[in-house]
Amino acid sequence: MAQLTCQNVAIGYDGRTILTNLNFSIDAGDYLCIVGENGAGKSTLMRTLLGLQPAIGGRISWGDGLHKGDIGYLPQQTLVQKDFPASVQEIVRSGCQARGGWWPFYSREDQQRVAMAMDKMQITPLAKRCYRELSGGQQQRVLLARALCATEKMLLLDEPTAGLDPKVTRELYQLISDLNQGDGITIVMISHDISAATRYADHILHIGEPLFFGKTADFLTQMPRSWIGAVAKEVNRNE
Repeated sequence: MAQLTCQNVAIGYDGRTILTNLNFSIDAGDYLCIVGENGAGKSTLMRTLLGLQPAIGGRISWGDGLHKGDIGYLPQQTLVQKDFPASVQEIVRSGCQARGGWWPFYSREDQQRVAMAMDKMQITPLAKRCYRELSGGQQQRVLLARALCATEKMLLLDEPTAGLDPKVTRELYQLISDLNQGDGITIVMISHDISAATRYADHILHIGEPLFFGKTADFLTQMPRSWIGAVAKEVNRNE
C-alpha cells in the first residue's frame, strides 16, 4: 500500500494554476527526487503535500499507517534562519514538538531521539555550539537531525544541498542515502542536480515538459540524453 498518492492533482498559488494532472504514488522506503526548471512548481508541490497550502484540484491521500504529522520537513533556509541564535541541541530538540513534546517537558524518549539523530548526522560534538556560528554544511546537518526527530517514516527535503561546496554536498547526499538504505526512511527530495538525483534516487518526478514519473532507470532511457545534459549544464551555469 502506498504511503502517499496524488491523483489528478493541480497545484498553484495566488489563484494561479501552475501544474495539473499530477499522478504519482510513493511506497515505504522509496527515494524520490523531484526535478525541473526553476519556477516549475517543485516547492509549491512540496508545500501542498505538507498541507501548508491547499491543492487546487485532485486528491492527495495517505496510507500504510502514514499521517501528515509523521513527516519530517527540511525547507530551504532563509538568511534569518541561518543567523538563528540558539544551540545545536536546542534546534534539534525542537523537532520533537511535532510529536507533542514542548520544552522543558521533553520526555526521556525525546531526549534519546535527539541523541540518536545527532549521532546519525555526526554532529554530537557540536551540541553546545551556537547554530549561527556553524558552516553551511554543518547547519544543514543540524536541520536534517531536527527533521529526523519528527519522523521515523518520511522526510521531505527542499534542495538540502543548495549553496554547499561539492565535497560537503557529496557528504550530505551520502547521509541522506544512509537514512534511506539503512533506516528505511522514505525520502522525497527536491534537487537541482540531475546527476545526483539519478545517482541516489530510485524514482524521479520531473515537473515540466515533459512531465515524467517513474523509476530512475526508465527516466534515463526515456528522456533524451541531450536533454538531461542540457539541464545539467544550465544548473551548473546558474550555480
